[in-house]
Amino acid sequence: MKTAFFSTQSYDKYYFDQVNVNYQNELVYFEASLNAQTAVLAEGCDAVCIFVNDKADAATLEKLAEIGIRNIVLRCAGFNQVDLLTAKALNFKVLRVPAYSPEAVAEHAVALILTLNRKTHKAYNRVREGNFSLDRLTGFNLHGKTVGVIGLGKIGLAFARIMHGFGCKTIAYDPFELDVPAYIQLVSNEELFKNSDVISIHCPLNESTQHLINENSLQEMKDGVMLINTSRGAVIHTAAAIEALKTGKLGYLGIDVYEQEEKLFFRDLSESVIPDEQILRLMSFPNVLITAHQAFLTLEALTEIADTTLKNLQQIEKGQASLNSVLK
Repeated sequence: MKTAFFSTQSYDKYYFDQVNVNYQNELVYFEASLNAQTAVLAEGCDAVCIFVNDKADAATLEKLAEIGIRNIVLRCAGFNQVDLLTAKALNFKVLRVPAYSPEAVAEHAVALILTLNRKTHKAYNRVREGNFSLDRLTGFNLHGKTVGVIGLGKIGLAFARIMHGFGCKTIAYDPFELDVPAYIQLVSNEELFKNSDVISIHCPLNESTQHLINENSLQEMKDGVMLINTSRGAVIHTAAAIEALKTGKLGYLGIDVYEQEEKLFFRDLSESVIPDEQILRLMSFPNVLITAHQAFLTLEALTEIADTTLKNLQQIEKGQASLNSVLK
């Protein structure tokens, strides 16, 4: 199938070209993100492949349908960027990558925790400048701490397994009834907020999780709690998090995703004036660590994403049903 890739980065092209040797699709790469204005770039293609910050809203889907495209493959697990009601009405097929490497994201969440706690990023910079002082580098033992996990999909379970290995007490909230390992204690959201020393978010973004972390839920948490988000930016209400950082309610914040990231992430803005006041405010806090949506970025995950995405295209071409279909 001839497929238009939007929001293409160098690693996308490298890994998809490597894996496509086994599929022999025609892949066309665009750096532009997908929206109603750029949809025309896909004219002559059979499908579009999109990522987390592309927009497959109603206007974009109508534009795609006008040029004969009714197939969308997402090279990610989340699908909140797709207007599913419109997609269904226009007879689109929408397939995703539900699980590529849960360990990649889970391990990055742990990296954020360890870096924030033990301040290794600050120690690295100090030593490079000849400063070997240990002042203000004190952390805390993770062993024995209570770690709350919001969302027990494959990534949440992988994260909980790692934290159990650190000797942490793992508690978790998930709206679905789950059969979980004995070392995970299922609790309510309220109990998780109240009792956790570290909270890590691994839920999808939908109507029930948008701004799940807000002024009220932050007030329920322990003073000085560590909050980690590697899921979707809008799960945290950014303004509320900033206020909680200012008062000390939030002792640490580590995020790999950001509510307004589509205007910032995956770009080199080092020579630009960044107009986003909230990201600048977050960057000014010494107890905030931000990475630019890189939790998925391992060679294992990128290979699996490419293989599953191309397999999804193959199933569409052959008219086969797929367990990866978003529309049932």
